[in-house]
Amino acid sequence: MADQTLIEHLNEILKHEWTGVAQYSQAGFIIEGVWREVYADKFLGDAKESFGHARLIGDKIVALGGVPVATRNEIQQSRDLNEIFTFSLAFEAKAVEMYCKAIELAGDDKALVIFLEDILKEEQDGVDEYTKLLRSSSATSAANPTLKAG
Repeated sequence: MADQTLIEHLNEILKHEWTGVAQYSQAGFIIEGVWREVYADKFLGDAKESFGHARLIGDKIVALGGVPVATRNEIQQSRDLNEIFTFSLAFEAKAVEMYCKAIELAGDDKALVIFLEDILKEEQDGVDEYTKLLRSSSATSAANPTLKAG
């Protein structure tokens, strides 16, 4: 059986990923207006990614001798696109932090480190994407054709 601290931390990650499934799904459901066609599928895709991570982490917890949690944290929701982007960036940044800690806890278990690093890369990609969306594609600035590129 793996270190109990590692299993407990992986369960915290699992709760976070379950939260992502719900939070991103909700964002995909409630987004309205002109941006619905653009972002509803993106949020639902992010929910699927969180589910994929939850499945991987849940399976790993069992492989390490633990029992996966079936709970999640409270979700954040809004009808304001910029606020959804802000929530999403915070969610992805928290995931990066959690996976980095898990990698530290994995220690010399190279296979586990690589497993976690693969997911970490996807989480960092999420941070990068939401950072760019908040920087240049807010609902107000994207709708304003007078903004100059460059």
